[in-house]
Amino acid sequence: MSQAFVREQDEEWLQDVKPDPAALLRFLKRENGGRPVHELRVEEDKSGRKQYVMSNGLTYMLDMDNRWQVVL
Repeated sequence: MSQAFVREQDEEWLQDVKPDPAALLRFLKRENGGRPVHELRVEEDKSGRKQYVMSNGLTYMLDMDNRWQVVL
């Protein structure tokens, strides 16, 4: 499993991160070896859900259960 999704110390998974953009940024910073990850922009999908485009090259959004997921 990629370290972008799980921490080695206590196995925190992306979907376990609080449904808050600031919590997502803290999680991504830890997963990025302490290097900050920045929000580049926020877009909306066709259904109006926010998608967070990040400087790590990935886009994240909250699913229907209010858990973070990577947009493919």
